Amino acid sequence: MAETTNTLKGRPAITWLGQMGLRIEIGDTTIMVDYFASDFEGRQIPAPIPAGEVRGVDAFLGTHDHIDHIDHDAWRVWAKTCPGAKFVFPSVHRRAVLDDGVSEAQLLPIDAGKSVRVGDVTIHAIPAAHEFLSPTSDGRYPCLQYVIEGGGARIYHAGDTLRYEGMVPMLRAFGPIDAALLPINGRDGARYRVGFIGNMTFQEAVDVAGELAPKLALPGHWDMFADNPGDPEAFADYLDAKYGGKVACRVPKVMERIML
Repeated sequence: MAETTNTLKGRPAITWLGQMGLRIEIGDTTIMVDYFASDFEGRQIPAPIPAGEVRGVDAFLGTHDHIDHIDHDAWRVWAKTCPGAKFVFPSVHRRAVLDDGVSEAQLLPIDAGKSVRVGDVTIHAIPAAHEFLSPTSDGRYPCLQYVIEGGGARIYHAGDTLRYEGMVPMLRAFGPIDAALLPINGRDGARYRVGFIGNMTFQEAVDVAGELAPKLALPGHWDMFADNPGDPEAFADYLDAKYGGKVACRVPKVMERIML
């Protein structure tokens, strides 16, 4: 079971930062994934840590080039304030990240099927279908999901994705998952027409969690924008009804630190 005490030294810990933002501490390594830290019209949840106050991060990960996942304004800040940090992102976005002032030495682009290591952490990538898989002509994917491994733990960060054929077997191949952060905001015609491309519905995310069987499932991508919401309580209730006893669930609170 996960615990929110911070007295258990040495155990991997995760902290939810809103939307799909996650801080992960493994050994002596701290990473942030999809942290949306900039002021932005329409955001409902203020950044829990202002971009300029972020320190001590060894790697910033972005799953795809949308502002709430690769926050270019924040990456410009972190390229200067965290000069030793690595920036991990789908390789197709290399030019956009260089334009943020991230140096060649800080770049750590990744592609589906590949892995990179930062300190005590190994980051594995698989494709994400943010409404569509959309590979480029050379077979690279603009949207990724990450399995983050180290300290005896595996953490699955789904980024923005629909469930697609073969996705769960790919994830199972990494071994047992300790915690999974899954988008639950779904998709519909009204949102698609104004540029909100889709994610899993909460029911689809529940089935991914049920089949993958992580020790802990967390719903994400439900709190940030009023016109692109999700229902975390419905996710938790359906997961309990369908897979009760198999997968623990927690509706996370911003800045809640969970020991694994």
